[in-house]
Amino acid sequence: MNEPRPPRAESLPSPRRPSPLSGPTAPGGPVWYAAYGSNMHAGRLARYLSGGRPTGAARSYSGCRDRTPPARTLPILLSGTLYFALESSTWTGGTAFYDPAPGGDLPARAYLLTAGQFADIAAQEMYREPAADLDLTRVLTAGRDRVGPGRYETLLRLGGLDGIPVLTFTAPGTLADAVLNPPSAAYLATMAAGLAEAHGWSAARAATYLATRPGAATRWTPESALRAIRSAAAPSA
Repeated sequence: MNEPRPPRAESLPSPRRPSPLSGPTAPGGPVWYAAYGSNMHAGRLARYLSGGRPTGAARSYSGCRDRTPPARTLPILLSGTLYFALESSTWTGGTAFYDPAPGGDLPARAYLLTAGQFADIAAQEMYREPAADLDLTRVLTAGRDRVGPGRYETLLRLGGLDGIPVLTFTAPGTLADAVLNPPSAAYLATMAAGLAEAHGWSAARAATYLATRPGAATRWTPESALRAIRSAAAPSA
């Protein structure tokens, strides 16, 4: 593909870090969804919201019950580690997961969504049809909730932005427990496009970051990841 062209640095807001929330947060209000994998790319997230098949993916999505675009989008930095593990039926190869244990800065992208949209994205990540809202009471109060046994059914509250909770989902275990597996070229390309959109990263910077995450090194070096990103079909949707 054509190398993702990062936006001009001055046109992007500075990445923000979620801050501790003061006081209780009632379930049902808006939430920030913190995307750290392929959903950093807005075109890929749009397939979860409105339906369709992402470029380079092997399956299609039905979309959310509410297909309204995100109200806001922000680049953010999380504390923790991105790693690749298990096997994706969508992309083949490993899937991105987040271990919140301190491990440096992890670039991510926050989308301001309804609680229902967040639930519907989580359902589609688990290959289910969107049907019902999640009960977010426990994750909002305790900071963590396991709503099922699946790979993306552990919910995390990562703090807040502008008084609105920042949530994400990841595997129930940790990096130490993971069955690591390197990602596919199409997955890398989609993540690189998201890093370009959200943080203004060049393809070379994204390749170095992604190739050095746990799970990637058995297949990728920064140089081979950059070649894959540049040669993959443009992930426009």
